[in-house]
Amino acid sequence: MLKRKRLGGRPQVTFVLPADTLEGPVSVVGDFNHRNPAAHPLEPQGDGTRAAKVSLPAHSSHSFRYLAAGNYWFDDDHADHHDGTNNRIHT
Repeated sequence: MLKRKRLGGRPQVTFVLPADTLEGPVSVVGDFNHRNPAAHPLEPQGDGTRAAKVSLPAHSSHSFRYLAAGNYWFDDDHADHHDGTNNRIHT
């Protein structure tokens, strides 16, 4: 799930995984973090979900996917668009 808000006039996107989504570490990997899995790991939240917050430029489009342990890549059903390989988010 994607949550969006403005922080100081800049879009902030929170990438959220439900509590029942895969065990083990998961990161959001995209063009906004140079596809670096260590840049935005999803951290446990008090409600059992895991989340990572990313500030992005306004009026831009970005590709991303989630990477779990064992080199398992998966998509976000709530992305703005899917281009066949990646999820897309528009700010």
